[in-house]
Amino acid sequence: MTETEFNQLVDDTLMRVEEAIEASGADIEYETVSGILNLEFEDGSKIIINRQGATQELWVAAKSGGFHYRWTDGAWRNTRDGSDFMAALSRCASQQAGEAVDLA
Repeated sequence: MTETEFNQLVDDTLMRVEEAIEASGADIEYETVSGILNLEFEDGSKIIINRQGATQELWVAAKSGGFHYRWTDGAWRNTRDGSDFMAALSRCASQQAGEAVDLA
């Protein structure tokens, strides 16, 4: 994939996350600055999602750890266990929000 395609894919994904947060009704503040999406929870904890152009990966930093995702077969997949990005993000957000958050 070209750098332009990668960047467009990440931009689309970050927009999808923002829309999913709005639709979820969860009390999560979010802001995208310079291509980095910061999610902030009521307890002050954060999840940070950013692009890594050199490896063409999407990286997530959450209380539960750091995760890397690569675009594979039409979805962002965890480079370690193959799990889906949006499902994993829902789990991380639920943990930090202290309530069920469905972003998938």
